[in-house]
Amino acid sequence: MPLRLIFMGTPEFAVPTLLELVAHGHQIAAVYTRAAKPAGRGMKLQMSPVEQEARRLGIAVVTPSTLKTPEALGELRACEADAAVVVAYGMILPQAVLDVPRLGCFNLHASLLPRWRGAAPINRAIMAGDSETGVMAMMMDAGLDTGDIAMAERVTITDAMTAADLHDALAPLGADLMVRAIGALERGMLQFRPQGGEGVTYAAKIDKAETRIDWNRPARDVLRHIHGLSPFPGAWCEMTLEGAAQRVKILRGEIAGGSGTPGELLDDRLTVACRQGALRILQLQRSGKQPMKAEEFLRGTPIRATARLG
Repeated sequence: MPLRLIFMGTPEFAVPTLLELVAHGHQIAAVYTRAAKPAGRGMKLQMSPVEQEARRLGIAVVTPSTLKTPEALGELRACEADAAVVVAYGMILPQAVLDVPRLGCFNLHASLLPRWRGAAPINRAIMAGDSETGVMAMMMDAGLDTGDIAMAERVTITDAMTAADLHDALAPLGADLMVRAIGALERGMLQFRPQGGEGVTYAAKIDKAETRIDWNRPARDVLRHIHGLSPFPGAWCEMTLEGAAQRVKILRGEIAGGSGTPGELLDDRLTVACRQGALRILQLQRSGKQPMKAEEFLRGTPIRATARLG
């Protein structure tokens, strides 16, 4: 029979998994998510995507600031859940919390563990030039994404993929994977294997200091850097516009022919020289403006060839 679950998640990536669990008849005793935060120009409190969906479905929502108090543990125990499903919740679960559900806590992680344990696996896989990644359903333990693996699916990463593209491919794939894992758990047939000890890497949070584009790198490295940070926080460079240097985010590009001094514009189509090869900018965003395709940008902002991007 369907399981009684606690669901823990926060961003848009977690929403498909919540919806699939509900669609497959599992009872969601409560949804745990991060508390609403001020956002937008009016700085109004904005609920997380998971909270919005949970409230639409009529599911109880809990937004604790900590899970380490006796009160928090008591609230979890009161759910009388068979298992917990965790998808990008954004809060560390202490061992006492992991011990509450009788069948354990299960995490959906967006990488092929043990590669890219941690906070930003989608971004880091693209930025590192990986040829593939995936999603894994795993039993949680007290370590950082160190638990035993139950099931996995793989996805090819192409040079054309941005972090948004990969996110949108992995979210529904992960939802299907987790539903299959919970179904196997329900039947008493879910099996596990330990993670290997080799190939461990950590996907640290993106630091603002690493978002500036370095044209003095090979074109493919620059492209992967741009795509791994697109659309957020966005890789950027400086362009001279209206007589002044302005910060512009580059959101999408492609490898192009040509060579020159790194940062030099090689033509009037926003082809930029890198240390090896060149990259053509396909989509960009000026500060305070909406993202736009390169052709649209150039219609309103002519850029002369031989100009330099900083």
